[in-house]
Amino acid sequence: MSGGTEQQQDQKKRVIVGCTGSVASIKIPFLIQELNNLNDRVEVKVVATDHALHFFNKDSLPVPVLTDSHEWEMWKSVQDPVLHIELRRWADILVIAPVDCNTLAKIANGLCDNLLTCIVRAWDLNKPLYFAPAMNTYMWEHPITAQQIGTLKNYGYKEIPCIEKKLACGDTGFGAMAEVSTIVGCIKDALDLT
Repeated sequence: MSGGTEQQQDQKKRVIVGCTGSVASIKIPFLIQELNNLNDRVEVKVVATDHALHFFNKDSLPVPVLTDSHEWEMWKSVQDPVLHIELRRWADILVIAPVDCNTLAKIANGLCDNLLTCIVRAWDLNKPLYFAPAMNTYMWEHPITAQQIGTLKNYGYKEIPCIEKKLACGDTGFGAMAEVSTIVGCIKDALDLT
């Protein structure tokens, strides 16, 4: 009997949801809830930057939430696994939702100073990586944003475009993260779960 359970577990698609210090990280619990509705087909882990944790309670999520501290707690000697490499090996897809302005700039310039950006830098380019930008409209409209998004697309990463609406700061315009249903749809399409 247990062999069947292990086989079912092996058949599940493995999803890393990365989240960053955008107000849109308040939607992480809803995104995880929607992904858990696919629980017979996906296994999810969240990788959160320290600033993302300002917007949701990681202890309330029904999936593992990994942070920078996990990377350093796990490694004690040369023989120990390196978490960002283990996560890259484990995952079938990485979806960064939201990717804030700061993390977008880091990834576009090859910086890897936290667990999430280290996973991105070590990512297997044969696996899908999606990113959903979320930032203030004026940040979105700054010329460097289009340049950095273009850089990520040139790497083969797929953009989940932001939408136009009234933002948390009170400005109205583009820059809001795509709807949760859109993000889940992209994951289902990428993993052939439709």
